[in-house]
Amino acid sequence: MAALGRSREERERQVAAAAARYDETGDERRAVEEQQDAGVAFPDSEEALAARAARLLDRQAVPAAMVVEAVRAEPLAPTAAYERILGVSKDLQAWSFLPRGARAARTVARISVRENGRELPLGTGFLVSPSLLLTNHHVLTDAAAARQCFVEFDAQVTVDNTAQSPTRLELDPDGFFVTDQRLDFTLVLVALGPDQRPAGEAFGWNRLSAQPGKLVIGEPVNVIGHPMGRLKEIAVRDNMLQVRLDDFLHYKTDTEPGNSGSPVFNDQWEVVALHHSGVPRTDEQGRVLRRDGQVWQPGDGDDAIDWVSNEGVRVSSILKHLAALPLTSRQRELLAEMGPESGLRLVEAAAGPVAAPAPAAGRVTAPAPAVAAAGPAVEKATTRAGLRARDGAFGGTRHLVFLHGRSQEGKEPEKLRREWAAGLNQGLVRAGLPPVDPADVWFPYYGDRLVQALTAHEAVPHLTEAPTARAAEAVAPATPTARAVYEEIIGEAATKWDMPHESQLATERIGLDDVVGTLHKRLAWLAARSDLDAWAIALVFRDVAAYLDDRRIRDEVLDCVLETMPDAGEVVLVSHSLGTVVGLDLTTRLSPGVDLVHLTTAGSPLGLDSVYGRLLVGGPKRPDIVADWLNAWCPTDAVAIGCPLGDDWADGLSDLAVVNARDRAHSIVEYLAHAEVARSIGSHLGD
Repeated sequence: MAALGRSREERERQVAAAAARYDETGDERRAVEEQQDAGVAFPDSEEALAARAARLLDRQAVPAAMVVEAVRAEPLAPTAAYERILGVSKDLQAWSFLPRGARAARTVARISVRENGRELPLGTGFLVSPSLLLTNHHVLTDAAAARQCFVEFDAQVTVDNTAQSPTRLELDPDGFFVTDQRLDFTLVLVALGPDQRPAGEAFGWNRLSAQPGKLVIGEPVNVIGHPMGRLKEIAVRDNMLQVRLDDFLHYKTDTEPGNSGSPVFNDQWEVVALHHSGVPRTDEQGRVLRRDGQVWQPGDGDDAIDWVSNEGVRVSSILKHLAALPLTSRQRELLAEMGPESGLRLVEAAAGPVAAPAPAAGRVTAPAPAVAAAGPAVEKATTRAGLRARDGAFGGTRHLVFLHGRSQEGKEPEKLRREWAAGLNQGLVRAGLPPVDPADVWFPYYGDRLVQALTAHEAVPHLTEAPTARAAEAVAPATPTARAVYEEIIGEAATKWDMPHESQLATERIGLDDVVGTLHKRLAWLAARSDLDAWAIALVFRDVAAYLDDRRIRDEVLDCVLETMPDAGEVVLVSHSLGTVVGLDLTTRLSPGVDLVHLTTAGSPLGLDSVYGRLLVGGPKRPDIVADWLNAWCPTDAVAIGCPLGDDWADGLSDLAVVNARDRAHSIVEYLAHAEVARSIGSHLGD
């Protein structure tokens, strides 16, 4: 069957399934409508309202002055405070609403098929990473269909209402192609353009998030797509979310059949769903009805159908499905590019796939089974080994060692070593010193081993389970003792960054003190004061806490590092983030043949009492084997919140404050590229 015919058949299947789900949720929808008629603007659960309000506050999506004005006039219960905050968000849009919408629109493309010498529009797709496009399964049913198709970005009119010249790109399903019939999604690789750049570099891409709080019932949604294959159109804030199912959302917005595969946005232009079907009115036999009440026939055309709602696939369900798939390392790398909030980085080195969630009882789902992912053969997760330096590097008596931090699981050590060396070489050139060859560097690699140890001992949840708790709670260690360390670290970090006392917060944020828990407020404070995402901060502190609390995890990490360490001579040890904690412990277990250690730490949490008090070296005391120590820190790096270290640690330590790029405050490459940091390292490598 031709691609167009398969697409039409699959679409009819999805329409029928959407109609069945709509009918099943009739009681729930009527209850929502009754609450709205009674004046309840957001008839959702208190938990959902709290998560939404917290997300809006964390991301500064609502003006603080307006929020305070909305809640301070009278004492409010938590639910009422949430509703006031959501009301401000719904009724008042910042000037950036339209330009941000225009930016989001550039990520959307028209999908067309070449068939019988013609080019026919099939639907819509949008970029969710620098190179991956998300659309519906019924638009691209399989890899063979994708090979017949192409995408067009900027297929739209200009501000003068004249047609703009689109950019046409091919699809590359042989490079990546995953599809699922029940969730009606397809994720496919977009081939490089003529300039050999990924599409996302030219048109941008949407950061999908597994976190809760993106939308509540009663909030408006925005849809951007190519209805009926026309030039790009936008349905802005036309209507609202009606019902939330386990895997789907029902909402009212003007859409047409060509909108299949369109992104559904909230007012902050975060993707909340993948639009996949209109919901038609049906009779008691489940037959689709026309606007005149008669039974619809295929020859009547879609315009004759009495559409009553729309249905989209929840982003969190798609991410959860992707996390459960057994994929090759290359496929995992492509998924990891979707960003940290997708949660997909955490499952790269998991011991096995996460079980796919079963449909909740009473929910009607599409009758067809899931379609297996196409592409290269499945590759089992492996534990990657560290890299030794080549013999004779730096005269054979000095050894340069890079010790990485967390979140390196599933990555290739050779690629990481080259990235570190590239950053260091930038700094060395600026300092007038010769660059280093990556092959001359020792690179102990414990990324996979750390995740395996955490999974075995900590039962760490995957972010792709989209927990109802926010960042601070979602990634908290499972064991009570590790959680206590985690809370202590976050609390101390917030205090060091001058977070007001709880009573002062209550005075300054009248009515808002109950919106989020204490732990989350402390983490949100750190994120607001720094250039790091709250989730990134929470994950680093979670792993530091688990490492410090559980001796088995600590031993597994140290044993792994020691497998790739020199056993004689002088060591120039450069460590980052969690690696700085591991590195200090490592000095107590080095081979007796190691004479001296020249230590460089970057982005380190070693300035926190809760961290250095649990080290094997016994507190803030420079180990005797460490001849000299440079600690580089960036004032906007929340992980280095305890720096400078010189106030707490004994002599022999030098602190260096540097300014990293705003969105890379914690990046080791940024740290190493500073001439002063590189000079300290390079000065120990020459004769």
